Amino acid sequence: MRALMAGLIVLGAVALPVTAAAPAHAATSGTFAYVANFTTNNVSVINLSSNTVTTAIPVGTNPFAVAVAPDGTTAYVTNNAAASNSVSVINTTTNTVTTTITVGTNPAGVAVAPDGTTAYVTNSNSHNVSVINTATNTVTTTITVGAGPFGVAFTPDGTTAYVTNIVDNTVSVINTATDTVTATIGVGTQPVAVAVSPGGTTAYVVNQGSNNVSVINTATNTVTATIGVGTTPQTVAVSPDGATAYISNLNSNSVSVINTTTNTVTTTIPVGVHPFGVAVSPGGTRAYVTNEFDGTVSVINTATDTVTATVPVGPRPFGMATARVPVVATASCPTGHVITGGGYQQSGGAVPPTEVTSRPVGNTWQILADNQSTNSTTVTPYAVCGP
Repeated sequence: MRALMAGLIVLGAVALPVTAAAPAHAATSGTFAYVANFTTNNVSVINLSSNTVTTAIPVGTNPFAVAVAPDGTTAYVTNNAAASNSVSVINTTTNTVTTTITVGTNPAGVAVAPDGTTAYVTNSNSHNVSVINTATNTVTTTITVGAGPFGVAFTPDGTTAYVTNIVDNTVSVINTATDTVTATIGVGTQPVAVAVSPGGTTAYVVNQGSNNVSVINTATNTVTATIGVGTTPQTVAVSPDGATAYISNLNSNSVSVINTTTNTVTTTIPVGVHPFGVAVSPGGTRAYVTNEFDGTVSVINTATDTVTATVPVGPRPFGMATARVPVVATASCPTGHVITGGGYQQSGGAVPPTEVTSRPVGNTWQILADNQSTNSTTVTPYAVCGP
């Protein structure tokens, strides 16, 4: 704190938890789901602590897939219609679209790299992948893959991305350092989705046409097992501990639960009509499934594999993602002074926020605080300013 006496630290005007001085429509910290409603051209935001929709965010035409940046501050939504051919970028703290990025034809899947610096978008009718620089929200390169690219997922270390090619019945393996395809893997019929295990050792590919899941060893890029699931499977999500994979079965109106150790289906959970998107909560205690023809999301207790709630959203919900969304506050330097560092101070209360991240963002110092407790703890950012 000696820097305080030296006059080099400028305290931020915003403390956490956010008070009445916060910007209008600012979101509170917590865990949320973002659901793309294909027909109404918006994204429903569900507060997962109460299973209620808090708002609907207008986006482009026919929103299809959603991915959230690792820090929880930004969501990316593919707008599948040829009239859009774009990605809407949502600020999750204000629930507003901050920019729209033009990509290829009929964008389908989207994934954000683990370091948050890039997003990959599969363009199903351009047969390529748009690489987005998330700092500038611009497409920096385009990678040619197989025919009809649809799903995309990164390995946890960010070095590799897997893209399903629905027309070719293949998976393209991309080296993210060079943005080049290094391998092509034959899988089942009409592969539509892919997810990588938290340990990075396995990729799970959903084959819509053959009603099964291909299990890929990421070290050898070979298929080591094939697991039969329900009819017309669509998407896959893996639990945070890697023990379980959840598969939505469109024409079975169910979710297959896979034990990833034995590569067997341990149970099948009835859900709504035409389940499509599936996501697991960050803590792994719940799974969420969009039901296209019901306009709902089924909430599954992962301990009992039962549906405990049904949340109405928009018509024809497709892709979805869950994320812990932080409260964001910044401290800045006076005009003419350059930021040289920063941090935060905590005061009051015995229990600090679950997570606090402090980082430079432009000429400000930003903190992100997750899961603010109800006690009196506050967190205040400060910036260290140069001459």
